[in-house]
Amino acid sequence: MSIEAFSRVDLDGTGFDRLTEDEVVSIVRDALERGAGGRIMTPNVDILRQAQVDAGVRAYLADADLVVADGMPLVWASRLEGHPLPARVTGASLVWSLAYGAAAHGRSVFILGAQPDVAALAADRLRATIPEVTVAGVHSPPFGFESSVEEGQKIVAALTAARPDVVFVALGFPKQERLMAELAPQFPGAWFIGCGGSIDFVAGRTLRAPRLVQRIGLEWVFRLAQEPRRLFRRYVIDDLPHAVAMLSRAAVSGLRRRKGGR
Repeated sequence: MSIEAFSRVDLDGTGFDRLTEDEVVSIVRDALERGAGGRIMTPNVDILRQAQVDAGVRAYLADADLVVADGMPLVWASRLEGHPLPARVTGASLVWSLAYGAAAHGRSVFILGAQPDVAALAADRLRATIPEVTVAGVHSPPFGFESSVEEGQKIVAALTAARPDVVFVALGFPKQERLMAELAPQFPGAWFIGCGGSIDFVAGRTLRAPRLVQRIGLEWVFRLAQEPRRLFRRYVIDDLPHAVAMLSRAAVSGLRRRKGGR
């Protein structure tokens, strides 16, 4: 379910909360004070593209407690439609801001996913950068864990022992969302956020684009230049046409809305 205090903007068939990064952290903090947990999703163009053809993806998006836009094309589209989102809110940034927020209020975080060495290095970097933060633990399920009852039990056991307040789930979409949906009812007082490859950024294994490049919406170009063989099909063949179509639809919708309001 969504946070009812904030109206959602419908964009490409998905509802997005009109929230800044600071507001997301504040909502999580206040919810934890009440003993309430939830799930955060940060859809980008690729996820919206998948949602067009996959009912399961649409269900994850509809059922998340907070949905924020990870991608400038989404923010641009909302502006063109006349219902602007306040800002881009990325999973990569939320890992840091939620960790800072947790540290400031005596809360703990947990890293679930990524390669074992990457998860451990990310935990060390969080502790080094935010000395007050409590990293309650890390757990990196092996490839194919989702088909193993035993591995699922290990995940539950690790979280039960650590009792974290915020769990960074870095397993890639939609695997991480599927797991979050399974875990959230078992840990109703914790917040889960799907952060994909963001833990690689935290660990320093992958470089993020400079802030200016992020602000002008070209972070995908920066990432493509780093990993062209892995990302070319996704970014150029699959996502770029969808982004152009989404922006075109938003522009037409916004124009009709303005004409209708005259």
